[in-house]
Amino acid sequence: MSRPFTQVDVFTTTPYHGNALAVVLAADGLGTEEMRRFAAWTNLSETTFVLPPEDPRADYRVRIFTPSQELPFAGHPTLGTCHAWLEAGGTPREPGEIVQECGAGLVRVRRTGGGLAFKAPPLIRSGPVEEELLARIVASLGIAREDVVDAEWADNGPGWVALLLADAASVLALRPGTVPCDVGVAGPHPDGAECAYEVRAFFPLQGATVEDPVTGSLNASLAQWLLRTGRVKAPYTAAQGTALGRSGRVRISTGDDGEVWVGGSSVTCVTGTVTL
Repeated sequence: MSRPFTQVDVFTTTPYHGNALAVVLAADGLGTEEMRRFAAWTNLSETTFVLPPEDPRADYRVRIFTPSQELPFAGHPTLGTCHAWLEAGGTPREPGEIVQECGAGLVRVRRTGGGLAFKAPPLIRSGPVEEELLARIVASLGIAREDVVDAEWADNGPGWVALLLADAASVLALRPGTVPCDVGVAGPHPDGAECAYEVRAFFPLQGATVEDPVTGSLNASLAQWLLRTGRVKAPYTAAQGTALGRSGRVRISTGDDGEVWVGGSSVTCVTGTVTL
């Protein structure tokens, strides 16, 4: 069956400088194994499948797959899928807001001057990182324990452990070995720089470490941590992907009630059909 298909570059205004996402629109009738196989074939960090909503409050439902597993939520697939759905003619029930249904529940997305933004989901785990695990992470990153300014669980689904280093240069200098879990690292840029923080995301895959170009879920949980501890004020912009030759930009803002919104631009790079 031929289905509408698009590849979107997320968290950038320049094609091929952000994080790529494959989106299968009109994915009705596809089974989990078919989705899993296609996601493995695209070999992108995530592939999404758009389905009719099951919750009457949602505008559409999405299933999110890496090449090896299904995720309940992820940030750049949320923005990229919403971008593709709107571009394909999707019409939200409420003109000012799109409601996405995913494994983690309902996620609110809104239009911004620079693209789209999603409301950061609540953390399912926070607090101090166990010293034994932190020691393994530090060793895998090739740094000393005293190089870590702070560390916390920042898990909103994927299972992030977040580390804060002294500055952006220290983050960009990392040359990790095999990390023991999903690890996000951040460090501040100097005052007056275009971006407030430099961010990198590492995760283990088949005995190796993979770096994600630009990561919405990590930036969402980092923002909640950094704002709560007074290390940054919103709005601010985070840079990610620099070490990979990308120029991802993630825009963090807050609502009147303090809720955190994670935004960025998306550009469509490929459109057509796929046979599934």
